[in-house]
This record gives sequence, structure tokens and C-alpha cells, in this order.
Amino acid sequence: MHDHSKLRGRIVEKFGTISAFTKALGSSTVTVSAKLNNKSGFSRSDSENWSELLEITSAEIGLYFFVKI
Repeated sequence: MHDHSKLRGRIVEKFGTISAFTKALGSSTVTVSAKLNNKSGFSRSDSENWSELLEITSAEIGLYFFVKI
């Protein structure tokens, strides 16, 4: 399990809401919710796409996507 609280915060900081981020990502709310709630994992492609939209550098990816609980 991973702690995605920092990732959620970044989404709200950059997009205002999870819903707005989901639309910008071109994904479904169900898919984004599953990833943020540890029901589904992040692929390399997911973390790269999300990071691009959220302006997260490659050096910071682990701090947002892979923090163990």
C-alpha cells in the first residue's frame, strides 16, 4: 500500500479538483479513484503521464507515487 496524500494535494494544487484533473488526463473518475485508493497500481506510463500534467520531475516521482504506508 502507498500513501498518495501528497499526490492528492498536488492534484488539488494544480487543478483545483480531482474531477478537473481527471478530465485533463482524459481518464475516468473510476480509474483515477482506484489508483489513488490503492485498488489499482500505477504503471510507468501512468506515473509519467500524471507527472507531466502535475509538473512533477522525474526525481520527485517516488515522493508522490511510491511512498509506503
